[in-house]
Amino acid sequence: MTITLAVTEVSKASFITILIKNQADLSHEMLQPYQKILSQKLEDKDNGITIFYEADRIIAVVALKVNTHIETGIVHEEARVRGGNICKRINYEKSAHAVVVRGSDSVSKGELLAFTEGIALANYQFLKYKSDKKQNALTNVALMDAEISPAEIDELNNIITANQIARDLGNEPVVSLNAVDLGDFIVKMSHEIGFKADILNKSQIEALRMGGLLGVNAGSSVPPTFSILEYKPDNAKNVKPLIFVGKGVTYDTGGYSIKTGPGMPGMKMDMSGAAAVVGTFYAIVKNKLPVYCIGLIPATDNRINSNALVPDDIITMHSGATVEVLNTDAEGRLILGDALSYAKKFQPELVIDLATLTGAAAAITGALGGALMGTDTKYRPTLMACGNETYERLWEIPYWREYADMLKSDIADLKNIGGAVGGSATAGKFLEHFTDYPWLHLDIAGPAILKDDEPYKLKGASGVGVRLLYAFTKKFAELN
Repeated sequence: MTITLAVTEVSKASFITILIKNQADLSHEMLQPYQKILSQKLEDKDNGITIFYEADRIIAVVALKVNTHIETGIVHEEARVRGGNICKRINYEKSAHAVVVRGSDSVSKGELLAFTEGIALANYQFLKYKSDKKQNALTNVALMDAEISPAEIDELNNIITANQIARDLGNEPVVSLNAVDLGDFIVKMSHEIGFKADILNKSQIEALRMGGLLGVNAGSSVPPTFSILEYKPDNAKNVKPLIFVGKGVTYDTGGYSIKTGPGMPGMKMDMSGAAAVVGTFYAIVKNKLPVYCIGLIPATDNRINSNALVPDDIITMHSGATVEVLNTDAEGRLILGDALSYAKKFQPELVIDLATLTGAAAAITGALGGALMGTDTKYRPTLMACGNETYERLWEIPYWREYADMLKSDIADLKNIGGAVGGSATAGKFLEHFTDYPWLHLDIAGPAILKDDEPYKLKGASGVGVRLLYAFTKKFAELN
């Protein structure tokens, strides 16, 4: 689906959506025949969708709430949700093209863009393996609005595509998207849109002594990869790079600490952090943000054979630290530890990692947001503000220094689990061990994998992190 600026008269469209907020909006010429009923709905505070069928078109009137004392992020999210709902109606009516207009300036430009974003996000489908591909009818949404520029439309289209890339990667089964396939995808994308990609193979990973990545991979017949993405535009505002690190476990069985029945399905999406980094790079490069960025993606599946790690094994990480592996299902932190250690060579301004890391974080946030930890204080408020605006929200969980003590091992430098208390915090402290730079960790185990459909998201991979990190990178450019 594409978003465009309307080039024809709005009155000629077959499906028209008009956004309103108050009685004054009912003076819009297309709403005059329906003023009485719409006026009553507004008086009754019936903020919803009203459909009017005319001879040659459908008019959908969407009433947004008047939110004078509520933060912008919540206002825009309401518009996004309404956009998701209207998308379903457009497809129900089998309309290929729709036009969106504002009743008046009572509806902000931000609300209009968020509403349209909701339509586009809701129109996503993953039909690759369906024999009967019942594709949505909607292919184009046109905005008729003098305040919206072509550049803003292009930016939004690129963000939507970036989110869809992340969702496609997350929804792809490991039989067709293993670590090598992921590296190939990244190389292909780099050629198409213009950034540098270097995919390290197993022998190169061995030369770097990445014992975490190699250890998790030991039970697999598919070799690991370590992808290095780099975008360095001539007009970059930063000298030191902004680095994104994504967990790329293409399938997680749990290893010999094997997951039980209901814990296994969906583990193809355990590489959602990696998918978010790939999608974010797409949006940043396509929209030509003036930021020097690097992406690091350690990738492998976590399977079982006679060579696989077992509890009690000790591995040596890229940093030289030794780790007593007490749970092979705590594998994400092992591959991320190597990547975070490798990031030191770039002397980064900031490193942000994303990972579906712990059920403990998901128990705290559910699908409503991600858990935030780390050592950076300079950029943390900006990242959280971007989370509130995009509604890919973050919540800081307790991250006291005592959690690090829970990782002390009797026979190695540290162990890979800390016990029953503070599971997400001890995982974060494990990762912190491999950093010596400003760093933030996003545990996205809750929002990355959706069990039910939501207004503008579908069950499965959500692509969470792409819109958040893009918004943050844009702000990062302004701060540097």
